[in-house]
Amino acid sequence: MKIYTKFGDTGETALYGGTRIPKDALQIEAIGTVDELNAYIGYAETFIEDTDISDLLECIQNQLFSLGADLATPVSHTKSSEMRISANFTIEMEKAIDTFSDELPPLTNFILPGGGAAGAVLHVARAVCRRSERCVVRLTREVDVNPEIVRFLNRLSDLLFVLARVVNHRSQMPEPIWTS
Repeated sequence: MKIYTKFGDTGETALYGGTRIPKDALQIEAIGTVDELNAYIGYAETFIEDTDISDLLECIQNQLFSLGADLATPVSHTKSSEMRISANFTIEMEKAIDTFSDELPPLTNFILPGGGAAGAVLHVARAVCRRSERCVVRLTREVDVNPEIVRFLNRLSDLLFVLARVVNHRSQMPEPIWTS
């Protein structure tokens, strides 16, 4: 199978089911930003040796792939219901946030993105996650979007923040403190 199809050479791409839309459509922007988020999570994972975090990040990557498929599937498609993400993983992320937060000292200051390489890249992923969420929120004004996607991305950004803190804490890397 060739990697190129030439179908996108006119500036359009296909949604699941074959509907073609411009590559600069907000729907494609949202899908692309989720893909960028997935890539940053994969990049962060290359710096992480703790299997509990690494395994969780891999699971998140798979969920993000499913989320992208959800975004790419029009509600009118016959298999639409099969392509929707559910609240199950959002609930699992909440449990992970609670568990990992128990490891951390309480926040007494605002912290700046940074620390070690893993923590810094997780902070970048968190920022891209917030951008993904904003793209999807804008998209909800144009097309029907599974409301679980916004909840998922909102919770994921919280989890990425906590994970950035955890990897910095476990590696004894101080978190940069914001000074006004």
